[in-house]
Amino acid sequence: MLNGAGGTVLTLLTWLPLVLAFRVYTNSWAVKVPGGLEQADRIARKFGFINLGQVIPGSHYYHLKHRGLQKKSLCPHWGRQVRLKKEPQVHWFEQQTVKRRTKRQINVLPTDPMFQKQWYMNKDISQDLNVLSAWRHGFTGHGVVVTILDDGIEKDHPDLEENYDPFASYDFNDDDPDPQPRYNPSDENRHGTRCAGEVAAVANNDICCVGIAYNARIGGVRMLDGLITDIIEARSISLNSQYIHIYSASWGPEDDGKALDGPGPLAREAFLKGIVNGRGGLGSIFVWASGNGGLRYDNCNCDGYTNNIFTLSVGSTTENGEIPWYSEACASTLTTTFSSGLNKNRQIVTTDIRHRCTERHTGTSASAPLAAGIIALALEANPALTWRDVQHIVVRASSPANLKADDWVVNGAGRKVSHYYGYGLLDAEKLVDLALKWETARPQRMCVVNFLTGPQRVSSHLVVSHNISGCSGTTNYILSLEHVEAQLSLSYTRRGDLEMYLTSPMGTRSVLVALRPYDTSSAGYQNWSFVSTHTWDENPQGTWTFELVDKGDYRNTGFLHSFVLILYGTNEDLMARKIGIPVLTECLSHGPSGVCQECEAPFYIFGNLCISYCPPKYFKAPQKGKTSEKESQPGHICAPCHPSCYTCRGDSANNCTSCPPFSTHNNKKRSCSQVDFPYSSNAYSLITPGITVVGAIGAGVTMIMYYLFSPSSCSS
Repeated sequence: MLNGAGGTVLTLLTWLPLVLAFRVYTNSWAVKVPGGLEQADRIARKFGFINLGQVIPGSHYYHLKHRGLQKKSLCPHWGRQVRLKKEPQVHWFEQQTVKRRTKRQINVLPTDPMFQKQWYMNKDISQDLNVLSAWRHGFTGHGVVVTILDDGIEKDHPDLEENYDPFASYDFNDDDPDPQPRYNPSDENRHGTRCAGEVAAVANNDICCVGIAYNARIGGVRMLDGLITDIIEARSISLNSQYIHIYSASWGPEDDGKALDGPGPLAREAFLKGIVNGRGGLGSIFVWASGNGGLRYDNCNCDGYTNNIFTLSVGSTTENGEIPWYSEACASTLTTTFSSGLNKNRQIVTTDIRHRCTERHTGTSASAPLAAGIIALALEANPALTWRDVQHIVVRASSPANLKADDWVVNGAGRKVSHYYGYGLLDAEKLVDLALKWETARPQRMCVVNFLTGPQRVSSHLVVSHNISGCSGTTNYILSLEHVEAQLSLSYTRRGDLEMYLTSPMGTRSVLVALRPYDTSSAGYQNWSFVSTHTWDENPQGTWTFELVDKGDYRNTGFLHSFVLILYGTNEDLMARKIGIPVLTECLSHGPSGVCQECEAPFYIFGNLCISYCPPKYFKAPQKGKTSEKESQPGHICAPCHPSCYTCRGDSANNCTSCPPFSTHNNKKRSCSQVDFPYSSNAYSLITPGITVVGAIGAGVTMIMYYLFSPSSCSS
């Protein structure tokens, strides 16, 4: 069950068959019978139709309907056509097909007084976020719950209160349910309210502005206005994860160009639990701002929140498609939305505390909520998307057009990618369209490669290469990459003088970290993970090359003690996947509670949806006690797997085909057993030189899985 979101989706998806390139036939015919009503009734009875009367009063055209046929079909019913053609009293007939028609009106435009100033979504610039097109298709965030992790939310703001959701809110600073921000003369606790308005400010209420997902539910977590601890962060990240769909965060370690910090063990556990169990096992969506340390040459790969594979990191661009002065460049950024630039550039319009509005919201703090709002539209379109599916379609719905940077390259999958923008500007219409057509990705696999057999001295230029098979010949074979994680330990005189690069077999060169002149630390990197998204969908087989370049002086010395490459991906060639036909269709009938009771073949009942596949945690099963009118065979449903499974072929513990993290898969028993380790374990003792085959998220995880979440010694 997906929190009631599916019922609205079914209503909004009535336009789906219209987008198909081929005709959709109905169970209705128009027939011309000059002999009158009696002849029309006779013909209807003879061929199993019901005569619904004259199409046009006083005419010879009658509406015949056959209730034994599907309401919509991709094929004409030739048998009925032949019989009607042989009937001498029928002078003309036509099986009715669905026609595509759109209303010639512009009521999609909100009437909110400041909407005209929301340049990033009102077509005021040549390439905006394309939100109006997504709205025209009927997607406004209905049924989706978004929570802002920040300094609180003004729940009684007149442009937010209608969408405010107390079940998606909490104050962890004062430990009470009320997330109302603390007021002071400087209004410093305005950040969360501003971010909330970008997502879900109410439309057409003649107040302020409009949010991208203006029919979504919006919550707020107050957790930045007090002592921030690992417990506070973990509780915030894991708040009501079966109810909240998207968590949006615009914070992290200091953007001072020297900090190296990230989530503690409890927060890491909360992220993991969120993607494994959140949203009924489909995974919580964590949207994160990439950081504002550009002026001090900071790098978001030194931020353990934005370079986390479980978060979707969002960068910024100005209204002119330029790099903002505060923007941080790194290989872990996935996509981009708009924000401010120099003083002459327009900023983001949103709600503000004390029941006000503002045109001055800035930084990547403003970019992440815009992405969260767009993703809310996609989840309304297809609530069955997993956390990884969302990342896959974000990559495909991001466009490099009109974004200016000198580091754009074409990766091995044929996509342009930049360290400033990821895959480009996020397009709301493209994302919604892909959500409707995207079949869930296969379970994620993980392949671990240890590059070193012993420490190596770091000189002015160190190069380490390794030929990788992508775990070929094992159950963890990867054909299409997702994230690539480079985890290393090194000691060095001046950490910020080192630049690091990773080059894939297909020639894509990721900057893992660039020169950070303010980082004078001699602590080096201890089990630190750098992440790259630049090789998305590439084949990992071949030679990978890791480079360290010293940008300092000759007095710098140090050693690379360990370097482990962790590849994430699937065994499907995703570049060969054809994306064209919607995976959802309209439910034929609903029960009293709104749950779907009948779907057309080959679609499966999944809560309130009719879907062409069953997502993780579910399997295809016959629908007990339900028989379609057309056939004697029962319908089909997506039935839940045993809780221990990630994917399965049945509902018992011995029907698992893959397992969630911290679990191992027993191939003989087809079962999953959980493994857990304290964070004080020595993860390195589990690594052996060469390619180490391990399980994967959604495909069974061995003891080595702990290695990914071991604590880092982060000194600044």
